[in-house]
Amino acid sequence: MSLDRIVLAFAGVMVLVSVALTVLVSPYFIWFTVFVGANMLQSAFTGFCPAAMLFRKFGAKPGNAF
Repeated sequence: MSLDRIVLAFAGVMVLVSVALTVLVSPYFIWFTVFVGANMLQSAFTGFCPAAMLFRKFGAKPGNAF
């Protein structure tokens, strides 16, 4: 699996987990969802993604998203 796909999958999991926590635990977890969305938006414009840097250190290879 390429780095791009790993990052997309990770972002999707984080959104789903944060929505589940918002519904099941506390409405304040909505801020976690906002943080994930804001990070996705800024990485689209700047190209800087902390998750991609972390996964690259774990050995993920860059590649096409689709």
